[in-house]
Amino acid sequence: MVDRLPAWSLVLAGALSVQFGAAIAATLFDDLGPAAVTLLRLGFSAPILMLAWRPAVRGTPPGDLRLAALFGLVLGGMNLSFYFALDRIPLGIAVTIEFAGPLAVGIIGSRRRVDVAFALLAGCGIVLLATAKGDGGPLDPLGLFFVSIAAACWAGYILLSQRVGQRFTGGRGLALGAMVSVLVPLVPGLIGGGGDLLDPRLLLAGLGVALMSSVIPYSLDMQALRRLPTNVFGVLMSLEPALAALAGFLILGQALGARELVAIAFVVVASVGVTRGAGDGPAPDLPVVPAG
Repeated sequence: MVDRLPAWSLVLAGALSVQFGAAIAATLFDDLGPAAVTLLRLGFSAPILMLAWRPAVRGTPPGDLRLAALFGLVLGGMNLSFYFALDRIPLGIAVTIEFAGPLAVGIIGSRRRVDVAFALLAGCGIVLLATAKGDGGPLDPLGLFFVSIAAACWAGYILLSQRVGQRFTGGRGLALGAMVSVLVPLVPGLIGGGGDLLDPRLLLAGLGVALMSSVIPYSLDMQALRRLPTNVFGVLMSLEPALAALAGFLILGQALGARELVAIAFVVVASVGVTRGAGDGPAPDLPVVPAG
């Protein structure tokens, strides 16, 4: 049935799933803390991906396993730092600033002069957000620090995913990396969550976050990537900040002012401009799903 749906609808559905999953994850921070929620998300999604792809470890070259492990560490760092940021700044702002990572990758790899203008536009949007007022005061500096780490990890994730996609077929490299990613939030998650990690209600919520934020979008994007060229996929992914702002408003009650909405629009336009210049070649081998 999924194969009959338009590829663009799969990308949008995956993006909505990611952002509303992030909003639901934020509702668990008061009970568990961001590290424990990250642990639940990765702890549930990793074995599901392993069962789905069943990657073989025996017989795999050691260099490929090290690459998958590095990929997993970056994936874990991206998710953990993003949830730490989300605990301190609104979802729409966090996702928009996090987009600096993939934007930087696209702009650095571009030879078009117009992309310099898009970089400046995105930079203006991010500066507007970073200096915005939230809840009557400036945005939390530590939250901005964590989301900057998430952006850097997302850039690393994109660069590594290209190599992982060349070494492993399908989502097998992703599944191996996901298992390693659990190690990143393991200790802080156990300390922060404590006995509450055994609460059946919170475990069920964590499973829901894992499905919405990782398993469902990865699966939908894998289907869409077979049929979409790079520029179309990139344009659709560029809508993530706007969808994050919508999810933050509907689930978390995070209303954004005109300044924040204009800044988000700047980053979305810049991202669309950069990705449209990527050409109509094949899309990446692995989903480029944000930490949200």
